[in-house]
Amino acid sequence: MSKNHSSSGRGPTQRQLRVGELIRRTLSDVLVRGDVHDPDLARVSVTVGEVRCSNDLKVATVYVAPLGGGDAEGLIKALARNKGELRHVVAKNLTLKFAPDLRFRIDETFDRMDETRRLFANETVQRDIAQPDDDSPSDDDLGA
Repeated sequence: MSKNHSSSGRGPTQRQLRVGELIRRTLSDVLVRGDVHDPDLARVSVTVGEVRCSNDLKVATVYVAPLGGGDAEGLIKALARNKGELRHVVAKNLTLKFAPDLRFRIDETFDRMDETRRLFANETVQRDIAQPDDDSPSDDDLGA
């Protein structure tokens, strides 16, 4: 008997995570080998950072970035042009009931990491980090 409740507010299921990782590996291998016959994709090395699957596994959002920076918008357009061929490869390599629709997005994770590092390097933040918290227990409170 299935449960009739939505999974809103929860994270992805183990199946979504597993299928997303399999799609990520498959796409990474295809793009590294250059199996897609598009000169725009052949000129750039692509990093497939993450794949997020919908609840029903029919839509896979693929987060990509050009290795070493570059024209991310051009990369997204080239991948979108070749979506059918990439979807076919994914369907051939995975044993799913439906081949997921691939949607490509720019992976901004690395940009956010750089921004976080920049914030932590700020001297005001460094000063705040170096100050002891008033709420944290001292060595005397811990019995040391």
